[in-house]
Amino acid sequence: MGDGTAPKDGKIAVGSDHAGFDYKQRIVAVLAERGIAHEDMGTHSLESTDYVDYAVKVAEAVAEGRADYGVLICGTGVGMCIAANKVPGIRAAQCADAYTARVTREHNNANILTMGERALGVDVALDLLRVWLETPFSNGERHQRRLDKVSATEARYGERARAEARSCGIEPPAAPLAGEGDQAATTDTAQA
Repeated sequence: MGDGTAPKDGKIAVGSDHAGFDYKQRIVAVLAERGIAHEDMGTHSLESTDYVDYAVKVAEAVAEGRADYGVLICGTGVGMCIAANKVPGIRAAQCADAYTARVTREHNNANILTMGERALGVDVALDLLRVWLETPFSNGERHQRRLDKVSATEARYGERARAEARSCGIEPPAAPLAGEGDQAATTDTAQA
Protein backbone atom coordinates (compact mmCIF):
# COMPACT_ATOMS: atom_id res chain seq x y z
CA MET A 1 0.00 0.00 0.00
CA GLY A 2 2.12 2.87 -1.25
CA ASP A 3 -0.93 4.93 -2.14
CA GLY A 4 -0.83 7.38 0.77
CA THR A 5 -2.94 5.29 3.12
CA ALA A 6 -1.85 4.82 6.71
CA PRO A 7 -1.28 1.38 8.25
CA LYS A 8 -4.43 1.76 10.36
CA ASP A 9 -6.37 1.46 7.09
CA GLY A 10 -4.97 -1.98 6.16
CA LYS A 11 -4.54 -5.44 7.65
CA ILE A 12 -1.60 -5.79 10.02
CA ALA A 13 0.33 -9.00 10.69
CA VAL A 14 1.82 -9.03 14.20
CA GLY A 15 4.59 -11.28 15.47
CA SER A 16 7.15 -11.64 18.21
CA ASP A 17 9.59 -14.01 19.77
CA HIS A 18 9.49 -14.82 23.49
CA ALA A 19 11.33 -11.56 24.35
CA GLY A 20 8.57 -9.50 22.71
CA PHE A 21 5.61 -11.64 23.72
CA ASP A 22 4.14 -9.37 26.41
CA TYR A 23 4.22 -6.27 24.18
CA LYS A 24 2.81 -8.26 21.27
CA GLN A 25 -0.15 -9.20 23.43
CA ARG A 26 -0.69 -5.52 24.30
CA ILE A 27 -0.39 -4.49 20.65
CA VAL A 28 -2.90 -7.12 19.51
CA ALA A 29 -5.32 -5.85 22.17
CA VAL A 30 -4.86 -2.22 21.02
CA LEU A 31 -5.46 -3.17 17.39
CA ALA A 32 -8.63 -5.06 18.38
CA GLU A 33 -9.86 -2.12 20.51
CA ARG A 34 -9.33 0.27 17.58
CA GLY A 35 -11.10 -2.07 15.14
CA ILE A 36 -7.95 -2.46 13.03
CA ALA A 37 -7.80 -5.69 11.00
CA HIS A 38 -4.90 -7.83 12.18
CA GLU A 39 -3.54 -11.34 12.49
CA ASP A 40 -1.49 -12.59 15.43
CA MET A 41 1.20 -14.76 13.81
CA GLY A 42 2.82 -15.85 17.09
CA THR A 43 4.64 -16.68 19.21
CA HIS A 44 1.89 -17.66 21.61
CA SER A 45 3.90 -18.19 24.81
CA LEU A 46 7.00 -17.13 26.71
CA GLU A 47 8.82 -20.33 25.66
CA SER A 48 12.16 -19.52 24.01
CA THR A 49 11.87 -19.16 20.23
CA ASP A 50 13.96 -17.86 17.33
CA TYR A 51 13.05 -14.34 16.23
CA VAL A 52 13.91 -15.16 12.62
CA ASP A 53 10.97 -17.56 12.32
CA TYR A 54 8.41 -14.90 13.23
CA ALA A 55 10.11 -12.11 11.31
CA VAL A 56 9.99 -14.17 8.12
CA LYS A 57 6.42 -15.29 8.77
CA VAL A 58 5.19 -11.69 9.09
CA ALA A 59 7.42 -10.38 6.28
CA GLU A 60 6.20 -13.05 3.86
CA ALA A 61 2.58 -12.25 4.74
CA VAL A 62 3.24 -8.60 3.84
CA ALA A 63 5.31 -9.36 0.72
CA GLU A 64 2.71 -11.82 -0.57
CA GLY A 65 -0.22 -9.45 0.10
CA ARG A 66 -1.89 -11.49 2.84
CA ALA A 67 -1.30 -8.46 5.08
CA ASP A 68 -0.68 -4.83 4.16
CA TYR A 69 1.69 -4.04 7.03
CA GLY A 70 3.45 -5.75 9.90
CA VAL A 71 4.58 -5.15 13.46
CA LEU A 72 7.38 -7.22 14.99
CA ILE A 73 8.69 -7.21 18.56
CA CYS A 74 11.77 -8.90 20.01
CA GLY A 75 14.20 -7.90 22.74
CA THR A 76 15.71 -4.93 20.84
CA GLY A 77 13.77 -4.85 17.56
CA VAL A 78 17.07 -5.15 15.68
CA GLY A 79 17.07 -8.90 15.01
CA MET A 80 13.49 -8.77 13.73
CA CYS A 81 14.38 -5.83 11.48
CA ILE A 82 17.42 -7.57 9.98
CA ALA A 83 15.54 -10.82 9.34
CA ALA A 84 12.40 -9.16 7.91
CA ASN A 85 14.45 -7.05 5.51
CA LYS A 86 15.83 -10.22 3.90
CA VAL A 87 12.40 -10.81 2.34
CA PRO A 88 12.12 -8.99 -1.01
CA GLY A 89 9.69 -6.09 -0.96
CA ILE A 90 10.01 -5.48 2.77
CA ARG A 91 11.00 -2.14 4.23
CA ALA A 92 11.17 -2.88 7.95
CA ALA A 93 12.23 -0.09 10.30
CA GLN A 94 13.33 -0.44 13.90
CA CYS A 95 11.98 2.54 15.83
CA ALA A 96 12.68 3.82 19.33
CA ASP A 97 11.26 7.36 19.09
CA ALA A 98 8.19 9.05 17.62
CA TYR A 99 10.12 11.09 15.05
CA THR A 100 11.66 7.97 13.52
CA ALA A 101 8.32 6.15 13.56
CA ARG A 102 6.71 9.05 11.66
CA VAL A 103 9.50 9.57 9.13
CA THR A 104 9.88 5.87 8.32
CA ARG A 105 6.28 6.00 7.12
CA GLU A 106 6.29 9.47 5.50
CA HIS A 107 9.61 9.20 3.67
CA ASN A 108 10.51 5.49 3.52
CA ASN A 109 7.03 3.94 3.23
CA ALA A 110 8.09 1.35 5.82
CA ASN A 111 5.73 -1.59 5.70
CA ILE A 112 6.92 -3.25 8.92
CA LEU A 113 7.57 -1.60 12.29
CA THR A 114 9.98 -3.36 14.66
CA MET A 115 10.44 -2.53 18.33
CA GLY A 116 12.29 -3.89 21.34
CA GLU A 117 10.44 -4.90 24.48
CA ARG A 118 13.65 -4.86 26.51
CA ALA A 119 14.63 -1.44 25.14
CA LEU A 120 11.36 0.54 25.44
CA GLY A 121 8.80 1.16 28.13
CA VAL A 122 5.35 -0.11 27.21
CA ASP A 123 3.88 3.41 27.02
CA VAL A 124 6.63 4.49 24.60
CA ALA A 125 6.09 1.37 22.46
CA LEU A 126 2.35 1.97 22.29
CA ASP A 127 2.91 5.63 21.37
CA LEU A 128 5.31 4.59 18.57
CA LEU A 129 2.70 2.15 17.34
CA ARG A 130 0.06 4.91 17.34
CA VAL A 131 2.28 7.33 15.40
CA TRP A 132 3.31 4.65 12.90
CA LEU A 133 -0.26 3.46 12.37
CA GLU A 134 -1.57 6.96 11.73
CA THR A 135 1.16 8.18 9.37
CA PRO A 136 0.67 7.75 5.62
CA PHE A 137 3.43 7.68 3.02
CA SER A 138 3.86 11.21 1.64
CA ASN A 139 3.98 10.07 -2.00
CA GLY A 140 6.60 12.77 -2.49
CA GLU A 141 8.47 12.49 -5.79
CA ARG A 142 11.91 12.51 -4.16
CA HIS A 143 10.90 9.83 -1.65
CA GLN A 144 9.38 7.61 -4.35
CA ARG A 145 12.48 8.04 -6.52
CA ARG A 146 14.63 6.80 -3.65
CA LEU A 147 12.33 3.85 -2.98
CA ASP A 148 12.50 2.95 -6.66
CA LYS A 149 16.29 2.81 -6.31
CA VAL A 150 15.95 0.54 -3.28
CA SER A 151 13.67 -1.78 -5.30
CA ALA A 152 16.11 -1.79 -8.22
CA THR A 153 18.97 -2.70 -5.89
CA GLU A 154 16.88 -5.45 -4.33
CA ALA A 155 16.06 -6.90 -7.75
CA ARG A 156 19.71 -6.75 -8.83
CA TYR A 157 20.83 -8.79 -5.83
CA GLY A 158 17.81 -11.11 -5.79
CA GLU A 159 19.25 -13.76 -8.11
CA ARG A 160 22.57 -13.75 -6.28
CA ALA A 161 20.74 -14.34 -3.00
CA ARG A 162 18.76 -17.23 -4.51
CA ALA A 163 22.00 -18.82 -5.78
CA GLU A 164 23.58 -18.45 -2.34
CA ALA A 165 20.55 -20.07 -0.71
CA ARG A 166 20.78 -23.02 -3.10
CA SER A 167 24.47 -23.45 -2.22
CA CYS A 168 23.41 -23.76 1.44
CA GLY A 169 20.83 -26.42 0.59
CA ILE A 170 17.86 -24.04 0.81
CA GLU A 171 15.41 -23.95 -2.07
CA PRO A 172 14.34 -20.31 -2.57
CA PRO A 173 10.91 -19.28 -3.87
CA ALA A 174 10.48 -20.17 -7.56
CA ALA A 175 9.01 -16.78 -8.45
CA PRO A 176 10.23 -13.39 -7.32
CA LEU A 177 8.40 -11.88 -4.36
CA ALA A 178 7.12 -8.32 -4.25
CA GLY A 179 9.70 -5.79 -5.35
CA GLU A 180 11.66 -8.07 -7.69
CA GLY A 181 11.28 -7.58 -11.42
CA ASP A 182 8.64 -4.88 -11.03
CA GLN A 183 8.43 -1.47 -12.68
CA ALA A 184 10.73 0.04 -10.05
CA ALA A 185 13.44 -2.46 -10.83
CA THR A 186 13.67 -1.19 -14.40
CA THR A 187 13.41 2.52 -13.60
CA ASP A 188 16.29 4.58 -14.94
CA THR A 189 17.88 6.03 -11.81
CA ALA A 190 20.47 8.12 -13.64
CA GLN A 191 18.23 11.21 -13.35
CA ALA A 192 18.72 11.38 -9.55
